Amino acid sequence: MTRAEQITTRLKDVFDPEHLDVVDESEMHRGHAGFQEGGESHFRVKMVSAALAGQSRIAQHRAVHTAIGKQLMGEIHALALDLSIPK
Repeated sequence: MTRAEQITTRLKDVFDPEHLDVVDESEMHRGHAGFQEGGESHFRVKMVSAALAGQSRIAQHRAVHTAIGKQLMGEIHALALDLSIPK
């Protein structure tokens, strides 16, 4: 299972999102710090989930990091988060 698939699975399991996109943006960072040949080093997550309601932005980010897990977070260089609650 790729890192993107692992991130997707873990976030779906924890947040039951209405919308979730996990995009590997690694190729855009070729030649920069943290780039890993083969990709899977830089990700952007766009997620809409009611489970985020009532949490500060920092709490939301911490919750996502916890859901992804310490080991997997340690394997990636960058994680951009675009999080929101349903309207």
